[in-house]
Amino acid sequence: MRSIRIGLIGDHDPAVTAHRAIPRALELAGAALGTAVTAVWCGTETLAGGAGAALADCDGIWCVPASPYRSEAGVLSGIRYAREGRRPFLGTCGGFQHALLEYARNALGIRGAAHSETDPGAAEPVITPLACELVEQNGAVRFEPGSRLAALYGAAEVVETYHCRYGLSPAYERRLAGGPLRVVARDGAGEVRALELIDHPFFVLTLYQPERAALEGRAHPLINAFVAATR
Repeated sequence: MRSIRIGLIGDHDPAVTAHRAIPRALELAGAALGTAVTAVWCGTETLAGGAGAALADCDGIWCVPASPYRSEAGVLSGIRYAREGRRPFLGTCGGFQHALLEYARNALGIRGAAHSETDPGAAEPVITPLACELVEQNGAVRFEPGSRLAALYGAAEVVETYHCRYGLSPAYERRLAGGPLRVVARDGAGEVRALELIDHPFFVLTLYQPERAALEGRAHPLINAFVAATR
């Protein structure tokens, strides 16, 4: 049986909780689906000159937490490769934030789209501090009816683990209105916590960490769906 290969865009650090959880989360997803899954770490600096060579053999691509990354250019190159190449893609926390940067620059034409953490004086701050930071806390996630996420979870609201200080600026949320990248979940304060690209086979961004379910030995429906989309 051929193993599904998932490219992990990020700078591997065993001290990061999400980095310990993600390979296990993929193993659990594979077990639930009856398929072997191999996680392949792709350091951000290795993607800076172009992501195609490093990611061509990957069936799916996951941009993982723990930003700032060593190479923003490498991260954005990998995300663009997944988006334009229609490869199944999952972005969690830092992956959520940088997928929004890539989309803003290359799909919306906001060439100066920036992240306030690394460029606090930017003229186009698409990613800004959240009004309510939730770090190492559990909190509600409320799904839009009819969204992919609502269907995957089979629920209108769930509790997930947050480790986030930055998210989509409300000023730029309006720029997404009517386009294919849709807001599909919010937290209890109304801030954006998940998006889906509806004209893509699988392109989901979450500002929470579903991978942490693996630390309790649980397969997660979102990660199962991501792996299933690669087959």
